[in-house]
Amino acid sequence: MHSHDHEHTHGDVHDHAHGDHDHDHIGDHSGYETGSERIEVLERIFDENDAAAARNRAALDGAGVVAVNVMSSPGAGKTALLERTLADLGAHVRFGIVEGDIETSLDADRLDGHGAQISLLNTGNGFGGECHLDAPMVHRALHGLDLDALDVVLIENVGNLVCPAEFDTGAHHRAMVASVTEGEDKPLKYPVMFRSVDVVVVNKIDLLP
Repeated sequence: MHSHDHEHTHGDVHDHAHGDHDHDHIGDHSGYETGSERIEVLERIFDENDAAAARNRAALDGAGVVAVNVMSSPGAGKTALLERTLADLGAHVRFGIVEGDIETSLDADRLDGHGAQISLLNTGNGFGGECHLDAPMVHRALHGLDLDALDVVLIENVGNLVCPAEFDTGAHHRAMVASVTEGEDKPLKYPVMFRSVDVVVVNKIDLLP
């Protein structure tokens, strides 16, 4: 546990999430003798996650809160964007932050002091949770926030361009941060992420030649 004034909720969730599209991403399990069983288990997990995501949205809607799932590759600038958002809008909008990291509270610490409620999720002990947040994780994190006292919840997902795009957290909107330092090929290499979001924030444009 960390000794901070804001709420730190730790996740070690064993369920996976799935977004609003089909399950083609499950992949080819034919090389495993248990291939068909694996697919059946994954389908059940995805269905359970979708139900959990719907419950998250219902809780948010009931409190009149809008949630945004913010995604990117590691180091693209998600936390910096959230810092600037809190600094510029914190006096007018009541923010809650769900901070997802594999380990440490470093990003949550950076966002502390801006007046936002913060709930930390460390995913390192989760089953595959190292690569993304899912709806059950976010459900537990929301219990660390007083939703009735908030207007917007920003979910900072784990830095990854693959898994977070596939898994529904219950957020109303999806955004991603794309740094110019990542190269112009990223939309081609990670099309699911770029297609799944409502907005792409292009970051670090000051580093363009």
